Amino acid sequence: MIYTPSSVLILISLAASVFVSIPYEMSTGAPTNVPMTATTTPLISKNNKVAVDKFGITEIYPTKPNGGREWYFNMNSPLTDNRFSLSGGTEKTNSSLANATSSNGQIKKQTDGSYQVFGVRKPGKYDFSVRMNVNTSYVEQWWKNVEMTGYAKVISAASSDAALDWYARGGLHISSSPCEGVAYHAGLRADGSVFWQKEIWHTGGYTGLRSNIAATHPLLERWVGFKAIMFNINNDTAVRLQIYLDDNATNHWKKVADVIDNGGWYANTPNDLFYSANCGRSKDYIILNAGPTFRSDNMICDFKDLSIREIQAPSE
Repeated sequence: MIYTPSSVLILISLAASVFVSIPYEMSTGAPTNVPMTATTTPLISKNNKVAVDKFGITEIYPTKPNGGREWYFNMNSPLTDNRFSLSGGTEKTNSSLANATSSNGQIKKQTDGSYQVFGVRKPGKYDFSVRMNVNTSYVEQWWKNVEMTGYAKVISAASSDAALDWYARGGLHISSSPCEGVAYHAGLRADGSVFWQKEIWHTGGYTGLRSNIAATHPLLERWVGFKAIMFNINNDTAVRLQIYLDDNATNHWKKVADVIDNGGWYANTPNDLFYSANCGRSKDYIILNAGPTFRSDNMICDFKDLSIREIQAPSE
């Protein structure tokens, strides 16, 4: 079976603020290998039970009933998972398990059981993005309403705006197929700021940032939980985009960004460039269709407990 990347990455993006009621509760259960440093109080519950995923991490929204898909990073042998692949950098590390533990590869297991990703070494910095792709086959429906979750620790960053970028709702992001490269990007920068950004085509269809705000203190040498959530609303005419952080790695999640894309969020590029791709989309195109990727730019980053769940979108 041939697989092609959908939309899910590790990197940083944007969001705006709107209140939404959440049908599930924050958990007191600690994620796998994440140190519990404080007691947390559940905020939302269902049937008096805390909803957690395979890693014991709180679910903000429930998994879609009757076949909602779930993907979890294989913490023992990631590259034996045919749905997971790496891209970026100078090496292709999507097939050999040896690359997963090699000091020359882009992903390396750490002594605490987490994994480390890094870009191309250049003088004084790591200057390339590493993409961790969760792939969808051509015969499956792509991911659409999703909750992407994981924990990251920045080891070093080339600059304060180096970022984690988790995105979905598109396919391959390559110049030879520009119209396939659509996505909503959720960003978490090394300086602790967050944002949402929309990519209408690759690479000439980027919008400005929304909810580009300081959400926490710098991420260097500490674990932080990061959730990027997106789902259609208003009878599939608009999209809600949310970012949650577990700032102290205690499985206590706080919403820090909430954006609605219902039009009027325009690409920044001039008309002649934007329409040169011939994608047949407006400059404020709303990405209602499916597709996922985890990405890191210009930093060395440890990560663990990555997951993607197809969620039951709340009624709006």
